[in-house]
Amino acid sequence: MSKTIFITGAGSGLGKGAAIGLAKQGHRVIAPVEIAPQVTALREEAKEAGVELEVFKMDITNPQDLLQMMEYDFDVFVANAALNEGGALGEVPMANFRKLFEVNVFAALETAQIAARKFVDKGRGKIIFMSSMAGIMATPYVGPYTATKHAIEAIAATMQKELAEFGVQVATINPGAFATGFNDRSAEAKWKWYDEKFHFTKKEDMAEADKALEQQFDPADMIAKMVEIIPLDSHKFRTAFPPETEQQMKEEEAKRWDMEI
Repeated sequence: MSKTIFITGAGSGLGKGAAIGLAKQGHRVIAPVEIAPQVTALREEAKEAGVELEVFKMDITNPQDLLQMMEYDFDVFVANAALNEGGALGEVPMANFRKLFEVNVFAALETAQIAARKFVDKGRGKIIFMSSMAGIMATPYVGPYTATKHAIEAIAATMQKELAEFGVQVATINPGAFATGFNDRSAEAKWKWYDEKFHFTKKEDMAEADKALEQQFDPADMIAKMVEIIPLDSHKFRTAFPPETEQQMKEEEAKRWDMEI
């Protein structure tokens, strides 16, 4: 059955791929993007793919932009828009840290609240938070992003309990490391403020950690999983993918119960 799906941050990466993939499956996709140049780019890419997307600028931190959400009726809301930035938590500039929370947590929740109101009024609907393996795991020098996704996990789990009685479903999708450029830009961002003459974190330790990005997965596989899960009427609360990432997340979570300091 065809659904109307609203997915934020559709201008790049997994969000863009999922938007186009869902449209190919016959769903009506509302695909806002962060900045105006992405509107033209996404419309052209959708045209090349032979699909139609409803594309417009909607910066989720801009209250005027968010008013546009009120104009749409949809069945599924995907809170996908996010920023990523790495760096040691003991030294990351607080302005950078706050910016990530502003987008990934506060604005994500605000959009989800708009969707929740619509769904409660209708008595049905589904909210999917795009979380991450970072929502469960803790990896050195990925702490700023990890902290925001841990918050998203708590938000999603709580809203799932609070909204169930109104007929509203809530879930997360937790991708592993996929080569969309999103993780690479995060790794690069910390070098803009890091100064080994001033900061105590070792440059070579962060550089070594960045080498893990050489082993990222093919985004096409994650996009296919998102296209499969997003329209479903019923599925698990948490969808972690690929399977090896799911296993890694479970093992990491279990270790914390026996961890000593």
